[in-house]
Amino acid sequence: MSTVTEPFVHPALFYADTNEYLAGCVSFVREGLERGEPVAVAVPSYNLRLIEAGLGEDARRVRLLDMQEAGRNPGRIIPGVLRAFADAHPGAGRVRLIGEPIWAGRSETEYPACAQHEALINHAFTGREVSILCPYDTTRLDERTLADAYVTHPVVIDGTGRRSDSPVYDPDGLVARYNQPLPAAPGGIRLTYDYDAETLPTARHRSVAEAAQLGLAGERLDDFALIVAELTTNSVVHGGGGGTVLLWTEDGRLVCEVRDAGRLTDPLAGRRPARRDQIGGRGLLTVNLLADLVRVHTGGYGTAIRVYLAL
Repeated sequence: MSTVTEPFVHPALFYADTNEYLAGCVSFVREGLERGEPVAVAVPSYNLRLIEAGLGEDARRVRLLDMQEAGRNPGRIIPGVLRAFADAHPGAGRVRLIGEPIWAGRSETEYPACAQHEALINHAFTGREVSILCPYDTTRLDERTLADAYVTHPVVIDGTGRRSDSPVYDPDGLVARYNQPLPAAPGGIRLTYDYDAETLPTARHRSVAEAAQLGLAGERLDDFALIVAELTTNSVVHGGGGGTVLLWTEDGRLVCEVRDAGRLTDPLAGRRPARRDQIGGRGLLTVNLLADLVRVHTGGYGTAIRVYLAL
């Protein structure tokens, strides 16, 4: 049975074709508009066009976002898409969103972060007047993904509009299940550097220089410099005084992994928007907002954070 504290609502919509997709999504949006609720839609571009066309003139009253861009890093979706919209409407009563973070084009490397994102939504919005509908394509997504949707959503809506409570709802269990050691680097590691507080500047300089040699340039190189600075500083301050930075390329992306002896105990670390008066505590949030993908494993030995940026 569903255990999410109301008034937060987080159903999954299982759809098998365009008609079922539009029936579920457009009705969800129009119901919100009729109630005077702020509404946002963040779905892949091809589905965004369908919803926009289905809404007609009403589309002008909805915030439309391409999830393939805004949410290409699943760790960015809660702070940069969902919370960003909900927090921009204080006092509006209920806020309504459609978020489709998992589509057939997602890679095996991305999927664990996507599944954990769906689970963590339940903690990020518990107790708030927010409704988030998450569509799942039953014809193109595999059985594991659809099974996980039952675990991360307390309610599932089928293509006919029938609602049912999930019998296996357990978001915390899913977060733990996907907190597995990261796959080994495929080979060709270009940099491995152990650092502490004294050698921290050298670790940053060598990482950025190697990234430039591998083809990262312009604003993306600047982004990477900030990412490395945040991760390595966190290691010195919170991860036992130092760590190891590794760098390699994989499938057309620069990959940077930072390992240290610290342990992340807050599952929403890096997924909460920073308050305007907040001092510090923005490191992992900054990494999530800048990177194309972030994978994390934390355990008794420490923490490994792996960041991907397209070359």
